[in-house]
Amino acid sequence: MDSETARSVRAALDLERNRLRADLAAGMEAPGQMTYGSQAAAASQVFAQQRDLALRERAGKELILVEAALARLGAGTFGRCESCGREVAVARLQAIPWAAYCIDCQKALGPRR
Repeated sequence: MDSETARSVRAALDLERNRLRADLAAGMEAPGQMTYGSQAAAASQVFAQQRDLALRERAGKELILVEAALARLGAGTFGRCESCGREVAVARLQAIPWAAYCIDCQKALGPRR
């Protein structure tokens, strides 16, 4: 990977890392007092809390992947599949800069690894 591409990738990864950190730092509001005047309102409140927890969990997992990609970039192994060692397609890295696997290995591993 040439130095210009490496700088571009690092900038994209840094930007994503900063966004994820900001999302996680924003935190979540503590659950408010549950009112039982309306079952629909209570269900909406529970749904919103569960949604927020799921989004926070996803951001945490993505942050781990982004930081791992930055580590691979620093180690000089960025762009190589962690499973088979082949180069990861440039189009894949442009779409998902933190991708650790080529498309074939990702398919074999499953959608969310």
